[in-house]
Amino acid sequence: MPKVELRENPSPEEIKLLVDSAVSSEGVLTIFARCRVHYDGRAKSELGPGDRVIIVKPDGSFLIHQKEKREPVNWQPPGSVVRLELREKPVLVSVRRKPRETLEVELEEVYLITVFHAEDYEELALTGSEAEMAELIFENPEVIEPGFKPLYREKPIKHGIVDVLGVDRDGNLVVLELKRRRADLHAVSQLKRYVETLREEHENVRGILVAPSLTSGAKKLLEKEGLEFRKLEPPKRDRKSRGKQLKLF
Repeated sequence: MPKVELRENPSPEEIKLLVDSAVSSEGVLTIFARCRVHYDGRAKSELGPGDRVIIVKPDGSFLIHQKEKREPVNWQPPGSVVRLELREKPVLVSVRRKPRETLEVELEEVYLITVFHAEDYEELALTGSEAEMAELIFENPEVIEPGFKPLYREKPIKHGIVDVLGVDRDGNLVVLELKRRRADLHAVSQLKRYVETLREEHENVRGILVAPSLTSGAKKLLEKEGLEFRKLEPPKRDRKSRGKQLKLF
């Protein structure tokens, strides 16, 4: 099997062939296309026609990028199931089962489709970073507070990724936003957004900003929003152990 399969201006049948190949061989699927996007789940959304980049990864991650901004305009998380349906136009369908969410991409014109049979078994090693701060918290949860129990690292939620998600001794959900340098107003706003998102589904949610220090503006905003702060310096040495993630949801 070649490392990369590709077709320029493919027919609907060729599109289906390559999508099926990507799914069956666990390849990375990339499509450059003019498309419409329809989402139906906890809400509904429509995105009119435009030129976009669609990326589907072997774990089910489904990303739709416009020509600007870093974040995808629409996405589905790992574990989603992808298929191509040949309707009046080819439609790429991604289904997430729990909660039930469906993302449909109507491919009006496909300029290029590729399947990359990638091999990559390495993991990123960071030092003096938020990742090492998370490691330290998983190894010594009491640096946050007595009775704190970390459950997840880099937990995806609707409006971003929570650095560390855990519970306190009373069973309250606790969101930790980690910063390896002095935390500013943006960090507080980010933490507030995550806490508000989780409060849509959970009654008791606390938010704690973890950093070496705070700006005066960040301190005032934390107090105003009822959020908390814990002082923690990022560790200086390499840490190879990994925090064990427990099932919460």
